[in-house]
Amino acid sequence: MVNTNPEILEKFKNIDSLEVLINPNDLKRLSKDFYSYSPILKSKLEGCMADLVVRPKNVQAVLEVAKICWEYSLPLTIRGSGTGNYGQSVPLSGGVVMQMNYLNKVESICKDTGFVKVQTGCLMGQLNSDLQHKGRELRLLPSTWKTATIGGFLAGGSGGIGSIKWGFLRDPGNLIGLDLITIGENPQLLELDAQQSEPINHAYGTNGIITSVIIATDIRHYWHSIIIDCNSLSESIDVLKICMGTAVELKLGTILEKDIVQQMPKWFNQYSVLDKVLIQSTLEGIRTIEMICKKYNLSTNMLGIEDELENGLNDLVWNHTTLQLRAKDKSWTYLQMLLPLDKEMELINKLRNSYGRKILWHIEAVSQNGFPRLAALPVFKWTDKKELYEIIDLCKKCGAIIFNPHVLTVEGGGLGVVDADQVKAKNRYDPKGLLNPGKLEGWNKKEKYII
Repeated sequence: MVNTNPEILEKFKNIDSLEVLINPNDLKRLSKDFYSYSPILKSKLEGCMADLVVRPKNVQAVLEVAKICWEYSLPLTIRGSGTGNYGQSVPLSGGVVMQMNYLNKVESICKDTGFVKVQTGCLMGQLNSDLQHKGRELRLLPSTWKTATIGGFLAGGSGGIGSIKWGFLRDPGNLIGLDLITIGENPQLLELDAQQSEPINHAYGTNGIITSVIIATDIRHYWHSIIIDCNSLSESIDVLKICMGTAVELKLGTILEKDIVQQMPKWFNQYSVLDKVLIQSTLEGIRTIEMICKKYNLSTNMLGIEDELENGLNDLVWNHTTLQLRAKDKSWTYLQMLLPLDKEMELINKLRNSYGRKILWHIEAVSQNGFPRLAALPVFKWTDKKELYEIIDLCKKCGAIIFNPHVLTVEGGGLGVVDADQVKAKNRYDPKGLLNPGKLEGWNKKEKYII
C-alpha cells in the first residue's frame, strides 16, 4: 500500500504545497461519493478505498504528483467534492486520490464574450456568485451546485438546471477550452482548445488531469419560480410542452407526479397534492406563463425570485428529487432517460400497466441538439437487478434512450457506446492507464479504437 511504503510516502511529503492525508477516516471519507443511490453500485463500491489522499495547492504540486504516480505506476483518481451519484471519483484500484479543492481561483473573465477561466476546484456556488457580481451567471447547474466543484461537474456531470436552454455539457459551445496535465516521466501542462477538449469532457477524469477550464456563461437573469397545478400527468406534459414553445426565456421546466409531491418537504406540498409543473423564467416570461395557465384554468403559485427564496425549486429538481425521496426511504432508486419524442405517455402507460405506481414520474425539459425534448428521472422502489433490467428493456423498446446510473463506466452511463476519441486521448495523455482505472470501458479494448 502507498501509505505504508516509506519511500513513496516520503516523496509525496517532500512536495511543496501538497497536503498528504493518511488517516483511515479521511481515506474512507474521500474515497466515496453518493453511489449509494444505486443498490448495485453500493454493493460493488462499498469496500473501495484510496491508500493515500493528496491535496495540491498549486499546479506545480499536481505536476509532481503525476510524476511520482508515473514512476511507481500508482493508480490516480481525481476528485472534487464527491457529489456525483455514479462512483465517478471512487478509486477501484486503491492508489492515490487527488482532491482539487485548493485549486479554486477564478483566473479571468472575458468582458466581451463572458468566457470565464477558472480552476477546477472552485465551488460552483461561489463561482456563480462571483459571476453575478459581474453581471453574468453559469449556464448549467447540477442540483448540487452549491457544493459541487466546476471540475467535478465537467468530468462527471452531464446537465441540469439550464439544460432546457443550453442542452448538455458536451454540446458545442459550453466548454471553450481547458488546461490539462499529462501522466508521464515528465508530465506536461497543456492548453487545449474547444475541439481538443471534447474527449476530456465527461470522461470521469480517466484521460487527463484538468486543472482549469474555460466555459461559456450567460448574462445574469433574475429567475422567478412558479408552480403550476395539473390534474394528471398527461396534462402536465402538455402544459410543459406549451411553455417550452413560448417566446420566453426559461431556466427550468420540471414535472413531479403527485405521488412524488406528497413526499416532498412540507413547504412545497402545502400548496396542494397534485401533479405539478415547476417553471423558472424571467419576470416577463412569468407573465406569459400565467396567461397560458389562465387560458387552461390552471392554478398557479408564484414563489418569487429563486435566489432570494429560503425554500426554492432548485432543491427539488434533477437529482435532488431522488435525494428528497431517499431522505425518507432509502429503498427508492432511479433511472435516467431521454423520452421518445411525442410518445412520452405511451411509454409511461406501458410501464404503469406493468409496474403500477411502483414507478413514479419525474420529468425534466431539456434541449437536445437545439430541439426541445423531455428527459425523465423516474424513481422506483428497488427489488432486484433482474427487475431493473426488465424496466430498462421495456423503456428501450418504447424508444427511450437510457443513461444508466447503475453502472461504473463512462460508456455505460452515457449512450452505451465507446467514444474512440476518449480512448485515443487516454493513450496520448495517460499511456500507462493510471488515471481512474476501470472507468473507461474502451481502454480495455484500446487496440480497436486507437489508430
